[in-house]
Amino acid sequence: MTPLVIVGCGGHGREALTIARATAVAGGPRWDLVGFVDDRPSEENLKRVQRLEVPYLGGLAWLRDAPADLHHVIGIGDPLVRRAVAARVDAYGTPAGSLVHPDATIGRDTRYGPGLLVFAGARVTTNVTLGRHVHLNQNTTVGHDSVLADFVSVNPLAAISGDCHLAEGVLVGTTAAVLQGLRIGRDSTVGAGACVVRDVPDGVVVKGVPAR
Repeated sequence: MTPLVIVGCGGHGREALTIARATAVAGGPRWDLVGFVDDRPSEENLKRVQRLEVPYLGGLAWLRDAPADLHHVIGIGDPLVRRAVAARVDAYGTPAGSLVHPDATIGRDTRYGPGLLVFAGARVTTNVTLGRHVHLNQNTTVGHDSVLADFVSVNPLAAISGDCHLAEGVLVGTTAAVLQGLRIGRDSTVGAGACVVRDVPDGVVVKGVPAR
């Protein structure tokens, strides 16, 4: 068993815990769940973590003296915050693990970097590239030949069509759709329920049908 720490006591981090546990039950990689680290957990989230019977270990600095075989996943939904946290954790030398729920599917010739989180019901078809710390939430779809760069988040029920390119730090909101062959620029956000019908530049928020 590989020791694992989850970074973030919020809802996203606790959902990451469900992936690790489901993977073990399904006969996949087995993780020894050491606990959660979080610099500023709320009292309510600490109580929720306690009910899950996994300890809160302290702030991120706890990882500084962690054992060499310890892995981490970052359970933080916001791509920009996740990127900043990853920079801190990387400095401690703790490697990132990847969690794929057994009820998700990932097709042939899909390549992904460390820190991937794939939640239940997600569907990745074929010849897809996923960067570091990409998060695919519940019941998302990613079509053929798409490239999702580092720290991309695809929120529940969103659909990425084939041959799309999502640059680093992109967030695609719940039930949004990105149509075939489009490009979403770095650190841009696609609002919930939006339908993207043309390329999106860097650093903007688009929403609506069609997305503007």
